[in-house]
Amino acid sequence: MFILDQHSSIACQYLAEIRDVETQKDPLRFRQNLRRLGQLLAYEISKTLHFESREIETPLTKSSAKFLKDDVVVISILRAALPFSQGFQDLFDRAEFGFIGAARLPHAANEPVEIGLNYLATPNLNEKTVIVVDPMLATGKSIVKSIESLFENGKPKSLHIATTIAAPEGVSYVKDNLNTAYNLWSCALDEKLNEKYYIVPGLGDAGDLAFGQKL
Repeated sequence: MFILDQHSSIACQYLAEIRDVETQKDPLRFRQNLRRLGQLLAYEISKTLHFESREIETPLTKSSAKFLKDDVVVISILRAALPFSQGFQDLFDRAEFGFIGAARLPHAANEPVEIGLNYLATPNLNEKTVIVVDPMLATGKSIVKSIESLFENGKPKSLHIATTIAAPEGVSYVKDNLNTAYNLWSCALDEKLNEKYYIVPGLGDAGDLAFGQKL
Protein backbone atom coordinates (compact mmCIF):
# COMPACT_ATOMS: atom_id res chain seq x y z
CA MET A 1 0.00 0.00 0.00
CA PHE A 2 1.30 3.42 -0.99
CA ILE A 3 0.54 6.29 1.44
CA LEU A 4 1.27 9.75 0.05
CA ASP A 5 1.57 11.69 3.32
CA GLN A 6 4.23 9.42 4.79
CA HIS A 7 6.68 11.95 3.37
CA SER A 8 6.32 15.72 3.78
CA SER A 9 5.05 17.47 0.64
CA ILE A 10 2.43 20.00 -0.40
CA ALA A 11 -0.04 17.09 -0.25
CA CYS A 12 0.06 17.32 3.55
CA GLN A 13 -1.28 20.88 3.39
CA TYR A 14 -4.05 19.92 0.96
CA LEU A 15 -5.04 17.05 3.27
CA ALA A 16 -5.09 19.35 6.29
CA GLU A 17 -7.33 21.82 4.48
CA ILE A 18 -9.93 19.24 3.37
CA ARG A 19 -10.10 18.01 6.98
CA ASP A 20 -10.33 21.43 8.65
CA VAL A 21 -13.88 22.51 9.55
CA GLU A 22 -13.15 26.16 8.73
CA THR A 23 -11.71 25.46 5.29
CA GLN A 24 -14.60 23.06 4.62
CA LYS A 25 -16.94 26.08 4.63
CA ASP A 26 -15.55 26.91 1.18
CA PRO A 27 -16.81 24.11 -1.12
CA LEU A 28 -14.84 25.41 -4.10
CA ARG A 29 -11.57 25.15 -2.18
CA PHE A 30 -12.58 21.72 -0.90
CA ARG A 31 -13.16 20.50 -4.47
CA GLN A 32 -9.94 22.12 -5.69
CA ASN A 33 -7.90 20.42 -2.99
CA LEU A 34 -9.44 17.04 -3.79
CA ARG A 35 -8.55 17.65 -7.43
CA ARG A 36 -4.96 18.54 -6.49
CA LEU A 37 -4.62 15.40 -4.38
CA GLY A 38 -5.93 13.41 -7.33
CA GLN A 39 -3.26 14.92 -9.54
CA LEU A 40 -0.51 14.07 -7.06
CA LEU A 41 -1.68 10.49 -6.58
CA ALA A 42 -2.13 10.02 -10.33
CA TYR A 43 1.48 11.12 -10.81
CA GLU A 44 2.66 8.52 -8.29
CA ILE A 45 0.64 5.80 -10.01
CA SER A 46 2.06 6.81 -13.39
CA LYS A 47 5.55 5.89 -12.18
CA THR A 48 4.49 2.22 -12.09
CA LEU A 49 2.95 2.10 -15.58
CA HIS A 50 4.53 1.07 -18.88
CA PHE A 51 6.09 3.55 -21.28
CA GLU A 52 7.52 3.29 -24.78
CA SER A 53 10.07 5.37 -26.67
CA ARG A 54 9.03 7.32 -29.74
CA GLU A 55 10.82 9.75 -31.98
CA ILE A 56 9.72 13.38 -31.84
CA GLU A 57 10.96 16.44 -33.66
CA THR A 58 11.74 19.65 -31.80
CA PRO A 59 12.36 22.96 -33.63
CA LEU A 60 16.07 22.09 -33.49
CA THR A 61 16.42 18.34 -34.01
CA LYS A 62 14.89 14.91 -33.71
CA SER A 63 14.89 13.28 -30.30
CA SER A 64 13.62 10.21 -28.44
CA ALA A 65 10.87 10.65 -25.84
CA LYS A 66 8.81 8.39 -23.59
CA PHE A 67 5.05 8.03 -23.98
CA LEU A 68 2.54 6.14 -21.85
CA LYS A 69 1.95 2.73 -23.40
CA ASP A 70 -0.84 1.45 -21.16
CA ASP A 71 -4.50 2.01 -22.03
CA VAL A 72 -5.84 3.67 -18.89
CA VAL A 73 -9.47 3.69 -17.74
CA VAL A 74 -10.41 5.86 -14.74
CA ILE A 75 -13.53 4.68 -12.90
CA SER A 76 -15.27 7.18 -10.60
CA ILE A 77 -17.66 6.12 -7.85
CA LEU A 78 -20.46 8.69 -7.84
CA ARG A 79 -20.89 11.29 -6.57
CA ALA A 80 -18.12 11.95 -4.05
CA ALA A 81 -15.30 10.87 -6.36
CA LEU A 82 -15.90 13.50 -9.04
CA PRO A 83 -13.52 16.25 -7.80
CA PHE A 84 -10.84 13.71 -6.83
CA SER A 85 -11.13 11.90 -10.16
CA GLN A 86 -10.81 15.20 -12.04
CA GLY A 87 -7.19 15.23 -10.92
CA PHE A 88 -6.70 11.85 -12.59
CA GLN A 89 -8.36 13.14 -15.75
CA ASP A 90 -5.99 16.11 -15.76
CA LEU A 91 -2.92 13.86 -15.83
CA PHE A 92 -4.22 10.89 -17.80
CA ASP A 93 -5.68 13.17 -20.45
CA ARG A 94 -6.01 10.42 -23.06
CA ALA A 95 -7.66 7.93 -20.73
CA GLU A 96 -11.14 6.50 -21.05
CA PHE A 97 -13.61 6.96 -18.21
CA GLY A 98 -16.33 5.03 -16.45
CA PHE A 99 -18.80 5.64 -13.64
CA ILE A 100 -20.39 3.57 -10.90
CA GLY A 101 -23.28 4.59 -8.68
CA ALA A 102 -22.67 3.04 -5.26
CA ALA A 103 -24.01 4.12 -1.87
CA ARG A 104 -24.60 2.83 1.63
CA LEU A 105 -28.14 1.64 2.22
CA PRO A 106 -29.91 3.09 5.28
CA HIS A 107 -28.87 1.35 8.49
CA ALA A 108 -28.88 1.91 12.24
CA ALA A 109 -25.71 2.55 14.22
CA ASN A 110 -23.64 -0.60 14.73
CA GLU A 111 -25.67 -2.52 12.14
CA PRO A 112 -23.69 -4.00 9.23
CA VAL A 113 -23.28 -1.67 6.27
CA GLU A 114 -24.80 -2.85 3.00
CA ILE A 115 -24.02 -1.29 -0.37
CA GLY A 116 -26.46 -0.67 -3.19
CA LEU A 117 -25.33 -0.29 -6.82
CA ASN A 118 -27.62 1.67 -9.13
CA TYR A 119 -25.48 2.66 -12.10
CA LEU A 120 -22.64 1.21 -14.16
CA ALA A 121 -21.20 2.71 -17.35
CA THR A 122 -17.71 1.82 -18.56
CA PRO A 123 -15.84 1.09 -21.78
CA ASN A 124 -14.53 -2.39 -22.51
CA LEU A 125 -12.01 -3.15 -19.76
CA ASN A 126 -10.21 -6.11 -21.32
CA GLU A 127 -6.43 -5.68 -21.04
CA LYS A 128 -6.82 -2.12 -19.76
CA THR A 129 -5.09 -0.47 -16.80
CA VAL A 130 -8.05 0.36 -14.55
CA ILE A 131 -7.89 2.96 -11.77
CA VAL A 132 -10.92 2.95 -9.45
CA VAL A 133 -11.24 6.29 -7.69
CA ASP A 134 -13.17 6.87 -4.44
CA PRO A 135 -12.14 9.55 -1.92
CA MET A 136 -12.99 7.57 1.24
CA LEU A 137 -12.10 3.92 1.86
CA ALA A 138 -14.12 3.34 5.04
CA THR A 139 -15.61 -0.15 5.36
CA GLY A 140 -14.24 -1.19 1.97
CA LYS A 141 -17.57 -2.71 0.94
CA SER A 142 -18.41 -0.19 -1.77
CA ILE A 143 -14.99 -0.60 -3.42
CA VAL A 144 -15.22 -4.40 -3.41
CA LYS A 145 -18.79 -4.48 -4.71
CA SER A 146 -18.00 -1.86 -7.35
CA ILE A 147 -14.94 -3.72 -8.62
CA GLU A 148 -16.84 -7.00 -8.75
CA SER A 149 -19.44 -5.32 -10.96
CA LEU A 150 -16.71 -4.01 -13.27
CA PHE A 151 -15.76 -7.52 -14.32
CA GLU A 152 -19.04 -7.69 -16.25
CA ASN A 153 -17.35 -5.34 -18.74
CA GLY A 154 -14.02 -7.13 -19.16
CA LYS A 155 -10.91 -8.32 -17.37
CA PRO A 156 -8.36 -5.56 -16.76
CA LYS A 157 -4.65 -6.08 -17.28
CA SER A 158 -4.00 -4.34 -13.96
CA LEU A 159 -6.10 -2.75 -11.23
CA HIS A 160 -5.36 0.25 -9.02
CA ILE A 161 -7.52 1.55 -6.17
CA ALA A 162 -7.00 5.24 -5.39
CA THR A 163 -8.43 6.99 -2.35
CA THR A 164 -7.87 10.18 -0.39
CA ILE A 165 -8.28 8.77 3.12
CA ALA A 166 -8.42 5.11 4.14
CA ALA A 167 -9.34 3.35 7.39
CA PRO A 168 -7.45 0.23 8.51
CA GLU A 169 -10.73 -1.70 8.64
CA GLY A 170 -11.43 -0.90 5.00
CA VAL A 171 -7.92 -1.83 3.93
CA SER A 172 -8.29 -5.19 5.67
CA TYR A 173 -11.75 -5.82 4.18
CA VAL A 174 -10.48 -5.23 0.66
CA LYS A 175 -7.51 -7.52 1.26
CA ASP A 176 -9.75 -10.31 2.57
CA ASN A 177 -12.62 -10.02 0.08
CA LEU A 178 -11.31 -8.80 -3.26
CA ASN A 179 -10.36 -11.87 -5.24
CA THR A 180 -8.11 -10.24 -7.80
CA ALA A 181 -4.68 -8.63 -7.82
CA TYR A 182 -4.64 -4.89 -7.13
CA ASN A 183 -2.50 -1.99 -5.98
CA LEU A 184 -3.84 0.30 -3.25
CA TRP A 185 -2.95 4.00 -3.19
CA SER A 186 -4.06 6.48 -0.53
CA CYS A 187 -3.14 10.03 0.40
CA ALA A 188 -3.52 9.13 4.10
CA LEU A 189 -4.21 6.15 6.37
CA ASP A 190 -6.29 7.19 9.37
CA GLU A 191 -6.85 5.70 12.83
CA LYS A 192 -10.17 3.82 12.72
CA LEU A 193 -13.90 3.76 11.97
CA ASN A 194 -16.39 5.04 14.54
CA GLU A 195 -19.72 3.39 15.46
CA LYS A 196 -21.38 5.04 12.43
CA TYR A 197 -18.65 3.70 10.12
CA TYR A 198 -17.12 7.10 9.49
CA ILE A 199 -13.34 7.40 9.28
CA VAL A 200 -11.66 9.01 12.32
CA PRO A 201 -10.20 11.64 12.21
CA GLY A 202 -11.36 11.65 8.59
CA LEU A 203 -13.15 14.67 7.15
CA GLY A 204 -16.88 13.93 7.31
CA ASP A 205 -19.01 13.28 4.21
CA ALA A 206 -16.91 14.11 1.15
CA GLY A 207 -19.89 14.19 -1.20
CA ASP A 208 -21.88 16.60 0.96
CA LEU A 209 -18.86 18.86 1.46
CA ALA A 210 -18.18 19.01 -2.27
CA PHE A 211 -21.72 19.30 -3.61
CA GLY A 212 -24.10 20.11 -0.75
CA GLN A 213 -26.09 17.95 1.63
CA LYS A 214 -28.24 15.36 -0.12
CA LEU A 215 -31.81 14.50 0.89
